[in-house]
Amino acid sequence: MYHEDPDVDKVRAIQKRFESYGIRIYSVAHYSYRTLRVQLGQPGRDEDIETYRKFLRTLGKLGIPGANYDFHPGNTYTTSYIERRGYRTRQFSEKDFREKVEKQMHGRDYSADEIWANYTYFMKAVLPVAAEANVTMALHPDDPPLAKMNGVAKLFVHYDGYKRAEQIASASKHWGVRLCVGTWMEGGDRMGKNTLEMIRDFGGRGKLLDIDFRNVSSPLPVFHETFPDEGYTDMYQVMKALRQVKYSSGIVPDHIPALSGEGEDRRAGLAYCIGYFKALLRRANEEVG
Repeated sequence: MYHEDPDVDKVRAIQKRFESYGIRIYSVAHYSYRTLRVQLGQPGRDEDIETYRKFLRTLGKLGIPGANYDFHPGNTYTTSYIERRGYRTRQFSEKDFREKVEKQMHGRDYSADEIWANYTYFMKAVLPVAAEANVTMALHPDDPPLAKMNGVAKLFVHYDGYKRAEQIASASKHWGVRLCVGTWMEGGDRMGKNTLEMIRDFGGRGKLLDIDFRNVSSPLPVFHETFPDEGYTDMYQVMKALRQVKYSSGIVPDHIPALSGEGEDRRAGLAYCIGYFKALLRRANEEVG
């Protein structure tokens, strides 16, 4: 995630720092698209959109192939944190959110039609630049997947929202999905397709560009985040499905719980997740071929 001016020299300096450790940057998010001016259609949005267009051109010049984005201007991610098995993790309760947290966040309600209009305006302005720069934009689902929060409709809480986004992108090869499998699991039966079906659909057509690989305790109305080996989903089946559609991009150890005594860098949890991913991938490679 990048907040500063997306000047080529500034981003190149970050890129070179990563390269000095043998790490290639495949995707970046720049939050100029996350302003209320863009997502709520307020005056001045064209200025923010132009910053994002500059960001896409910068990625193109530096050979960074992906740009991640989302679109939920009225979101609340968490209602509490809990301690479980020696780690601290995020919890969300729909009941607690509605009764204790929710408020009209932006002065009035915003309908789905309004948010779709703002989303479409943004995409029509930026996707042609992404194509010129040979950068692919990857859309993250709304976490948690509730249709309306804090008076603002949310769009990407169901398979149908992704299909509409694909239509808006006119099936461009420079648009695709950042599938947060944890978010999809949070929705459970509400999502229209389950996680494996999403992978087969979008992955089977080469539209999966990033995977946030995390697990949760249960679907809504209440869930907490877990390490990948102890949620309600068998993450091997997810890894196997990715291998079956020949997915070859990034897998992110997303929202890593904080182990007791661990600092904010969460290095031990990160190492645990990556080791587990590598074991799942080895088994999938052996089984799928």
